[in-house]
Amino acid sequence: MLGMLPFNRREDNVFDLFDRFFSNNSAELPAFRTDIRNEEDHYLLEAELPGFSKEDISLDLKEGILTIKAEHKEETEEKNEKGTYIRRERRFGSVSRSFDVSGIDEESISANFENGVLKLRLPKVQPVIPETRRIEIQ
Repeated sequence: MLGMLPFNRREDNVFDLFDRFFSNNSAELPAFRTDIRNEEDHYLLEAELPGFSKEDISLDLKEGILTIKAEHKEETEEKNEKGTYIRRERRFGSVSRSFDVSGIDEESISANFENGVLKLRLPKVQPVIPETRRIEIQ
């Protein structure tokens, strides 16, 4: 009975560090790579997300933080003529990165996804030029 109770893993456990060092877990996805270019009136962020489809990707903007998250779930199932499993495999992976977008016109951000590359156009906020007006003397 006690073997079925959940427990919390601690990050400072030396045995966990040993297991992580020697494990060859291909199910873990690395963080995705991004390139950010400073154009004249906008930034161009290109994120490499190979193996993901447009439907796997979500873009969330909250309090000046842009979060790009991609999740992929795949299930394969093969059965024999009796309906019992011969093989059943499941894979799940997700990656996420967040970016500070202060100084960006949040309402004008646009995104495009093609050939495994997500491109975000992040327009810069245009500086407000103080308006000069003449005051009539009475």
